[in-house]
Amino acid sequence: MALHGPVQRPTNAARGSRYSRFTASIRAAIFTRIMTEACLFCSKCGAQNAAGAQFCRRCGALLGGVPQAITTGPLGVIPATSERYGGFWIRFVAFMIDLILKGIIVLPVSLFMFLIIGAAGRAVSMPFVGVRLVILIIRGVFSALVSWIYEAALESSPYQATLGKMALGMKVTDLAGNRISFARATGRHFAKYVSGMIFFIGYIIAGLTERKQALHDMIAGTLVRRS
Repeated sequence: MALHGPVQRPTNAARGSRYSRFTASIRAAIFTRIMTEACLFCSKCGAQNAAGAQFCRRCGALLGGVPQAITTGPLGVIPATSERYGGFWIRFVAFMIDLILKGIIVLPVSLFMFLIIGAAGRAVSMPFVGVRLVILIIRGVFSALVSWIYEAALESSPYQATLGKMALGMKVTDLAGNRISFARATGRHFAKYVSGMIFFIGYIIAGLTERKQALHDMIAGTLVRRS
C-alpha cells in the first residue's frame, strides 16, 4: 500500500497573491464597465464618441443613443427629432438673393473699371477688342474674389450663413453641428465649381440625399441646417 506524504497547504503568501489577482480583475472589470457606459460607439464606423454626442465625430452619422435633451412621452415613446436641412429649392432662392446682393457690389466697380481701362486703352491706341478682353478678365477675377470672400467670411462667422441663407433661416455647419472655419468655408466655396461642372448635378442632388447634402457639402463635410 502506497503511502502519501502530508498535504501541502497554501502559505499565507500564496493566498495573498491569489487575492490580489482576484481584486485586480474585479477593479479592471468595473473600470471597463464604467468607461463603456460613459461613451457611445458609432454603428457605422465604430468610432468612440462622448456620451452626450448626437453625431459621430468621424463620419457624422446619427448616433444610436438618445440625445440628452430628448425626453420620452407619456407612453414611453421617444418623439422624433425636429432636425431639418436646406433642400434644393430653398437653397436656390437663397442663391438668387446672394447673387443680387453681390451684383450690387460688383456692378458699380465694373463700370468704374470699364471707364478707367477704356480711357487707358484709347490713350495707348489699344484696339477695342483688346480693351474689351482686358475688362472681361479683370471683371471675372474681381467677381470671383468678391464671391469667395462674401461666402467664406459669412459662413465661417458667428452668423454661419450668407445674407440669403440668413433671410431663409439656414446656416452652414460641420457634420457635428459646429461652426466651420474660414478654411473649410473656402474649400466648400471652390468645391461648388465641381458641383457645377457636371451639368449642375452636384447641386441637384441636394434634393435627393438623406441630409440634403450637395456634392460640395460632401466634399467639405458640411450641412445646411434650417432653424
